[in-house]
Amino acid sequence: MPQAQTATHPAPAGETAGKTDGTAATPGRGAGAVVETVLSRGLNVRHIRFMALGSAIGTGLFYGSASAIQMAGPAVLFAYMIGGAAVFMVMRALGEMAVRHPVSGSFGQYASRYLGPMAGFVTGWTYVFEMAIVAIADVTAFSIYMGFWFPAVERWIWVLAIIFFLAALNLLSVKVFGELEFWFSLIKVAAIIAMIVGGAAIIVFGFQAGGATVAPGLGNLVEHGGMFPNGFEGLLASFAVVMFAFGGIETLGITAGEAADPKSVIPKAVNTVPVRVLLFYVLTLGVLMSLFPWNEIGTNGSPFVQIFSGLGIPAAPHILNAVVITAALSAVNSDIFGAGRILFGLARQGHAPASFGKVSRHGVPWLTVVLMTGILLVGVVLNAVIPEDVFLLIASIATFATVWVWAMILASHVAMKREITRKGLPASEFPSPWWPAASVLTIVFMALVIGILGAFEDTRVALYVGAVWLGLLVLAYRFWVRGHGRVRAELADETSQLQQVPAPR
Repeated sequence: MPQAQTATHPAPAGETAGKTDGTAATPGRGAGAVVETVLSRGLNVRHIRFMALGSAIGTGLFYGSASAIQMAGPAVLFAYMIGGAAVFMVMRALGEMAVRHPVSGSFGQYASRYLGPMAGFVTGWTYVFEMAIVAIADVTAFSIYMGFWFPAVERWIWVLAIIFFLAALNLLSVKVFGELEFWFSLIKVAAIIAMIVGGAAIIVFGFQAGGATVAPGLGNLVEHGGMFPNGFEGLLASFAVVMFAFGGIETLGITAGEAADPKSVIPKAVNTVPVRVLLFYVLTLGVLMSLFPWNEIGTNGSPFVQIFSGLGIPAAPHILNAVVITAALSAVNSDIFGAGRILFGLARQGHAPASFGKVSRHGVPWLTVVLMTGILLVGVVLNAVIPEDVFLLIASIATFATVWVWAMILASHVAMKREITRKGLPASEFPSPWWPAASVLTIVFMALVIGILGAFEDTRVALYVGAVWLGLLVLAYRFWVRGHGRVRAELADETSQLQQVPAPR
């Protein structure tokens, strides 16, 4: 696999077009001065498989699942299954495009190619916005977890320390990032499996779960107001939290530009999404609500701690705290990676300053890492000024940004499929299933989630902030983007020419 970035575009005024050796001349420098503009393909199968497994386990599960349960009761299991099915369709759409066009700009460049340059600009910057505010939420959660062990230390100190630590590691090479995510994910996956096995043992052998007021058993799912104790409205309200929990899973598509063999790795990773949803969310929360009545979960400390305590493990709180710290570190690490690579793609399209398209000798877009570090420093200020209100505020805004990006991925995929049929292009090597019905239904579902944000007072601010953000992006595109930034992205099609599109039925 060549290590050249596959996105191309006309060179802006004063800049030499990309050379065949994968470098581009720097404006204003001598004729011989060049700046590297290609990323290193340093992510192997092991890295991406565990990134796929670990991307579903983060602060949304450990920090947000209790509030989702309080909204919907046991019916939250249906919310996670429905939301998970929608996310799977998003990832299959993204996977099909990533295998066809394995570029680091990923869905930002796909939107520019198939929906137009403005769509690419809005999609890319909205994802950067999403990653920035999610990262602030994640470092905030990290500081809360560290406060369990070191209550006398100010939270903002932990935020500052972890920002510089992860930024330094992300500047080394993409392989370092991949190794970090491998070990972080391994710890998280092992912990979740231990929780499920431990909870099942409590149910089967009749142990008394720590802090439980009733006997554990599957009957707890229906004996405290039924499966829908808060009605259908409670189920709808929970989608705001449920979709936030899945946020960030699209980062997997960004790895295509740095995967050693994207045609093999990306499909395998994407197809694990249903298993991840069933294992990490449905089965885990099903076990929790079998151990404890749904209306008691989260009221007597962490329910995950209670599982370990029920097994007679005295160090349960410390074990879980180590796990959730790992989850937070992994989340911030992925946030920095994902936003940086999208910014790299935006710079290549003329939608961000050209300096973001430069990479270090290690193949890392270093200035994007520096920018994310600067954004995260805002989290230091927020934690110092309004520590109690940070997480809930930005989590709801992140949900809007996440769902918007997913909707744009689906829209880009629809446009691509229509172009394949219209032009008789080779059929995709990793086609999205149940086309087109599943894609249309998923887009409708995403619109429903955005509507739900506006229907409930607690999350309505996210809709206001999101609308203002999109409006500002449209204005920025109109007044700031010029030259090749107004041209659709040109992406190399790496699909095998042996396959043909089947005739329309």
